[in-house]
Amino acid sequence: MSFNPILILSGEPNSIFLEIFFKARKLSKIRSPLILISSENILKKQMKKLKVKNKINLLNYKNFDFEKLNNKSINLINIDFDQKKPFQKISKKSNKFIEKSFQIAFEIIKKEKIYKFINGPISKKHFLGNKYLGITEYISKKFSAKKNCMLIYNKKLSVCPVTTHLPLKQVSKNISKKKIKQKITLINNFYKNVLGYVPKIGVVGLNPHCESVSNFNEDQKIIRPAIEDLKTKYNISGPYSADTVFIKNIRKKFDVIVGMYHDQVLTPIKTLYEYDAINITLGLPFIRISPDHGPNEKMLGKNLSNPLSLIQAIKFLEKH
Repeated sequence: MSFNPILILSGEPNSIFLEIFFKARKLSKIRSPLILISSENILKKQMKKLKVKNKINLLNYKNFDFEKLNNKSINLINIDFDQKKPFQKISKKSNKFIEKSFQIAFEIIKKEKIYKFINGPISKKHFLGNKYLGITEYISKKFSAKKNCMLIYNKKLSVCPVTTHLPLKQVSKNISKKKIKQKITLINNFYKNVLGYVPKIGVVGLNPHCESVSNFNEDQKIIRPAIEDLKTKYNISGPYSADTVFIKNIRKKFDVIVGMYHDQVLTPIKTLYEYDAINITLGLPFIRISPDHGPNEKMLGKNLSNPLSLIQAIKFLEKH
């Protein structure tokens, strides 16, 4: 196992992330030094609110020794953020803080000092606006990664949507043989090179029962030909009907199920495994993981949030 440092960006300051970060540190035996990029001001206020006691080890990100770090204290790279209360309503006020956090994280990663990265939840509406579909695309752009893939990973079954945060009415226009092949290739290479085995991949059709009353059937014209082209290289089959592929006796045949749009595969995977999944971006020159939850404003300050997804993210990075 590799216990190299893990860089963690807290993301939106008014989220449940620091709560689950505190819980993950307490509940899980973590060997890798954790380096948190966040606000000392927010950190202290939320620690007081949630009754967490920990020392803070302030780091100068341009000059510190990774090898001497441990988790006895919270290793913090401070980004200034002025807020009087521990929690407030999410707004664009945090945009500069988040952008600066990412800037410093990317600077560290590009210097190749750290290649394991976790980011906390970001409010896409406030931070991204209409510039990017999601954080996957935002980070990929910063590293000029033209090919990327959102993999919601669980060791029993993972899923990948070919399109990410698109309105449903735009999905059919944004699927193509090329895009499907790119996602499948990234998934296969990740499983083979990082996890050490060739995955069994099932692909879901777009339309109900893979049938369509329109003249153009995407399942027959785009999805099936893409699968046929890939069969000589990969362990892949489909297209399968989305209403049956997640039935127990069918899903157990696969390591990964690839769908055409976000909720088609994320709804069933979250129903099956709830918090026991992590969001991995494939196609980057480092491993980027995000716990599979959002800012969750309704739970702020209640100290009731489940840290399992962050614990699984840290465990995954300690193994790989």
